[in-house]
Order: sequence, then C-alpha cells, then structure tokens
Amino acid sequence: MTRDTCFSAAQRHLMRADPVIARLIERSPDFDPRAWLEALPEMDAFGTLIFQVVGQQLSLRATRSILDRLIARFDGRLPTPAQLHAADPEALRRTGLSRRKVQTLRAIAERFLDGTLSMAGLGAMSDEAVERRLTEISGVGPWTAHGFLIIALGREDVVLPGDLALRNAIRSAYELDHLPSSDEVLAIAEPWRPYRTLATSYLFASAFGGD
Repeated sequence: MTRDTCFSAAQRHLMRADPVIARLIERSPDFDPRAWLEALPEMDAFGTLIFQVVGQQLSLRATRSILDRLIARFDGRLPTPAQLHAADPEALRRTGLSRRKVQTLRAIAERFLDGTLSMAGLGAMSDEAVERRLTEISGVGPWTAHGFLIIALGREDVVLPGDLALRNAIRSAYELDHLPSSDEVLAIAEPWRPYRTLATSYLFASAFGGD
C-alpha cells in the first residue's frame, strides 16, 4: 500500500469516526501533516530528541531560536551525540538551554554513544516500549517521547494529551466551554484510533492557521 493510499484510508476512517475532524479534513484538501517539519533543520533520531527536549514548555518560535543557535555553534547542523557530549555545558547554556535541559541532552547523548539508544533499536520497539525506554531518562517525559514517536518514527496512533496547544485546539474545534483535561483529550481521541496522529495534526493545523 502506498503512502497516499494509507493517507486516504486514514482520512476516510477519521471522517466516519468524528464529525469535527471530518470538517477539518474537508476544509484542508491539500493538507500535508509533515509540512511543518520543512521549516526545521534536518533531524535524525538524536536530533529529534534535541528538538523535543529544547521545546519542552516553549513555543515553536522560541524552540527554533535555540535550535538556530545550536546549529551555528556546530557548523551549520545539529550536533551528533559525540559532539554534544563533548561540548562545554556552559557553552550549551549560552544557546538558551536551561541547566536541566543540558543535563537531559547529555544523558541522552551518553545512551546513544554506549548503544543503549539507537534509531534501529527504537524503531523495532512498540510505541509503549519506546515511551518506557525514553522516559527512563531524567528530564524526558511522555510529551517528549510522544513527539519522538511521531517525528522520528512516523507512528500513526499517537496523541499528546497533556499538550496545551492541542488542548486549546480541541476546546476551539469542539466548542467546549472549558480547557479539556488530559483524560478528556484521550476520551475524545479514542474514536480516532488507529490514526490519532493524523487527527492531532489536523487539530494543530486548525489552531495555527495551517488549514
């Protein structure tokens, strides 16, 4: 089955499953759920985790600014695990990273260097196993792991229930009178299975003008 065929199947499922998502799909006939990544630097597995850790509790604009400073420090690209681990932590902090995020990124780099983490290894795991492996690292929570599943591994059934932007997008799209809790997000997202990633992408696009 081709990528376009899979995408069409996911759209059809979501349109049957949820009238709100159906309206978002109908309003965006040329939607590309990964188009937003084109504005970001090229990212491998480690680079994706850099992006996710940097982006914790920050806007996408602020995250991009820090990434740009990291890229400038590492000759025009995101650092490899070896480069980041060898870098002066204070120099990393001058890019805008907090001390905690520097510690987290160094811990992730160590695991790539010793082989505990690898793209091949993570790619062979279930979503749940990837989340467990990543969240063993201090400073890596479910939000960071879920973003990795979506961006690096292209997993199709991931939702970010604690993400404030997503909760706001759901409040708007579903015309709720309150900000939904993480549990409410999961309940709303249940009919989207096994394509929760795509539904989430449509909601983000609706909130940020991508539709």
